[in-house]
Amino acid sequence: MDHSSRTDANTQPELVLVTGATGMLGSNLVRALVAQGYRVRGLCRSPEKARRFLADAQCEIIQGDMRDVAGFAHALAGCSTVFHTAAYFREYYRPGDHSQELDAINVQGTLALMRAADAAGVRCFVHTSSSGAVGMKPDGSPGDEGTQAGEEQLQNGYFRSKVEGDRQIHAFTPQRGMRVIEVLPGFMFGPGDAAPTASGQLVLDFLAKKIPIIPEGGTNMVDARDVAAAMITCSQRAPHAARYIVGGESLTLEQVLRSLEQITGVRGPRLRLPFAMVLAFAWFEELRARLTNGPLLVSREGVKLMRSRHTVSSARAQRELGVSFRPFDETLHDVVQWYEQQGLAPAKRGARAGVRPAAAT
Repeated sequence: MDHSSRTDANTQPELVLVTGATGMLGSNLVRALVAQGYRVRGLCRSPEKARRFLADAQCEIIQGDMRDVAGFAHALAGCSTVFHTAAYFREYYRPGDHSQELDAINVQGTLALMRAADAAGVRCFVHTSSSGAVGMKPDGSPGDEGTQAGEEQLQNGYFRSKVEGDRQIHAFTPQRGMRVIEVLPGFMFGPGDAAPTASGQLVLDFLAKKIPIIPEGGTNMVDARDVAAAMITCSQRAPHAARYIVGGESLTLEQVLRSLEQITGVRGPRLRLPFAMVLAFAWFEELRARLTNGPLLVSREGVKLMRSRHTVSSARAQRELGVSFRPFDETLHDVVQWYEQQGLAPAKRGARAGVRPAAAT
């Protein structure tokens, strides 16, 4: 789509709203939209965080919470598109029952935002789901957009909330012609992961030499910047009710650690443990998190899910949208570099620190 098609009747750049604007996906999406000539309103809970991590982006900051869509619905006025990346997920990795929060934000909050966007005359709503909302095919081949979630996914509260949210989104009927499109990313990595998410924590733990063993399994892993690009393309070209997996490459966790070792010069773990021992460690970790009310580093359901090597196919997005994926080593390099620039990574790394490898693992 050319620049002229991103203007309104007054020849102003097209205005869009990004929820979760300070998150890993949201912040990369904001920058990509600005680079393409859009005017961007970024919804976030913390303006202070936005001022720190979006200071270099030409973005209008809107404070708001998905628990109270009515409180920021005024920001939808004049917007052509809503890119919905906000979700309750990071807090899910703390002890306790999170079912109410998952439903309130990931399901009910999303539906409330869709209704408000439709009422405000928004033309397109791009929703971020998860590749964890689909399963694998009965023969063990990668799942696609039509594959129902398996038992492994439904045991995960976050994925379960996405499955339920997707079901209700499919049932939603816009009253004013708004297109609704879903993007289902794989396990995302990328610069701007200030939270951090599980992927960012994995990188930080590696740099701090806090990963004692080689974890089993893996899944599809994708750069958040590639997901952001796919979301923009969806808003420009995808039909109503379209659904696209943007999963990236299927990699093992061991491959990720070996790539980080090559990129950083930090020696990774060499120890392997039987699955039963890893599961027992996860049980003790869950107990520790409950007793200390601290973050949960690894859960039994997470161990089981990674071991299952849940994989999905991005063939439809590649075929219909022209989606492509950068080498994953490049992604990891940029993640490490971003943490260093923000002063969030350990101060000292190995002799090969900062070297960008020529090819993906």
